[in-house]
Amino acid sequence: MLAAALAIQSQVADTSPFRALPLPAPGRVRGASGAPGPDYWQQRVDYVIRATLDTSAQTIRGSERIHYVNHSPDTLAFLWVQLEQNLFAPNSITYALSQPPLHFAGGAVFDFTGKGFTGGMTIERFAAGGRALQRTEYGTMMRVELPRPLPPRGALDCDVAWHFPIPPYGGGRMGRIGTRLYEIGQWYPRLVVYDDVHGWNPLPYIGAGEFYLEYGDYDVTLTLPAGFLVAATGTVANPLAVWTAEQRARLSRARVSAEPVQIVTKAEATAHGARRSPGTKTWHLTARQVRDVAWAASPDFRWDASSWNGIQIQTFYRPSAAPWEEANRMATIKHFSETWGMYPWPQATTVEGLVEGMEYPMLTFVPSLARREDQYWVLTHEFGHEWFPMMVGSDERRYPWMDEGFNTFIDYGSAEGYFKGTAYGDTVRRELLGAARISAVPGKEQPLIDKPVEQRDLAWAAYQKPALMLTVLRDAVLGKETFERALREYVRRWKFKHPQPADFFRTIADVSGRDLDWFWRDWVYTTARLDQAVDSVGSAGDTTLIHLSNRGQMVLPLTLELKFADGATESRDYPIEMWNLGSRFTARVASPRRVVSVVVDPKALYPDIDRANNRWPR
Repeated sequence: MLAAALAIQSQVADTSPFRALPLPAPGRVRGASGAPGPDYWQQRVDYVIRATLDTSAQTIRGSERIHYVNHSPDTLAFLWVQLEQNLFAPNSITYALSQPPLHFAGGAVFDFTGKGFTGGMTIERFAAGGRALQRTEYGTMMRVELPRPLPPRGALDCDVAWHFPIPPYGGGRMGRIGTRLYEIGQWYPRLVVYDDVHGWNPLPYIGAGEFYLEYGDYDVTLTLPAGFLVAATGTVANPLAVWTAEQRARLSRARVSAEPVQIVTKAEATAHGARRSPGTKTWHLTARQVRDVAWAASPDFRWDASSWNGIQIQTFYRPSAAPWEEANRMATIKHFSETWGMYPWPQATTVEGLVEGMEYPMLTFVPSLARREDQYWVLTHEFGHEWFPMMVGSDERRYPWMDEGFNTFIDYGSAEGYFKGTAYGDTVRRELLGAARISAVPGKEQPLIDKPVEQRDLAWAAYQKPALMLTVLRDAVLGKETFERALREYVRRWKFKHPQPADFFRTIADVSGRDLDWFWRDWVYTTARLDQAVDSVGSAGDTTLIHLSNRGQMVLPLTLELKFADGATESRDYPIEMWNLGSRFTARVASPRRVVSVVVDPKALYPDIDRANNRWPR
């Protein structure tokens, strides 16, 4: 009898929506609370880069010194290096697969093929201690054999020289317009992450998966045609050499102004574009505690700047761009800083150009869009990435929902605040339920946990569904105050570190005091669907019996709106524990008043697949 009972109990446990997630065991590196443990470690990589832009040959040629510190407990016999420009090599995985472009809402298209451009990165030298190192390229990854194993707490300096032709449109994330505008990212050899979960992470760059990078300090010099202005990650270290006296004076005013100051006016930008400046100019930039560096350059830039909380807000754009006069006000980091944690760097810059939208530390690329709401959305989305993943350095190559999804969620809060009181601001988050109706299709939808390169509908899996997931968690499960406290703590714990999904799940549970395995299973690991229903309504004396059922695979708390015969209405919330004993539940309403109407989820917050059964009488 005992064996039979245990067998039944085991079967029930295996199918219960409340069974525990099979997460990696916590330890001293990653703790059970979701915080980094006492033995947490991650590698450090510092770069000194010297590069030259040749606008006649359309090439970038550079050299760099990489200072790599092994904080791991492991001895490393080799390094892995990322060469993302090999996305455009003739034998690249992307070209072999002929991947179709990704289409996003609003008409944005990311063509990861570079529109047929062929190029790739040429490594001229990779050496340590004056000795050339053996290396083998595997598409966008390169393995480098070390002359001697690098022990724990050891450090290594590598000297690298390289060049590549600049693609006219670089995989949706960088590129150029003739010789007049350059938006440059993924442009230098950089170390692959070595972590405590996977060791080396040499997943190929195909396009759909973004980046996973180590943190460090950068010292960068860029030599460009003399008439160009540069916008970049970091701080300009030689202002006297690159900015005019008038520009420096205007910047001084901008540093204490909440309103935008024109550093380069439209008339000045137009005049600059009409003349050619002979020679070159070298820009010196430094950045601390960042995971990447990118830059943009043009002789045609208008340039506006303002300040918030001592942080310089900058916008660079072409004279023809509209409605970019408002962009500096739109490019605010105030909402994100006050809600999720203070922006940690001295400046935040956005550049208008050909890229549909892309993020780098302190720098974003954003197109010019005619509709004001669309322009704001892309600006705030790219700046939201300064929190996820620039500050909270998740693995975008595997888990885009922890990057794009978390960012999309906080973007809705930003848009709701900026457009508060307008039809757009008051309804924009409802887009997520519309996306669910279109994309959460049985047989086609995939779990969030699938890699981005395996997703057929990346816009849903990486952006919209995780934003809807967090909205439901906030509004229906935890409540706004508890949810925001938990997400802020996650940002604080993992700032400049590398969280995994289990670290996020455990942090939210730790701070909220709630077991949420059931929630993450449905939203992240499966394609479960919600179908809450009113089956029937009866009575027993003065008690109304409302028979409810959970007809789908997803479980969530339930809200009822009751209407009584006397015209009064009442809302009742039932916690997730209502489904502890199965998929049916009877709500008892003890009142002499007769219930004449029942509605489940009256505010339509949930992605319920059949709202027709949410009402009684039907």
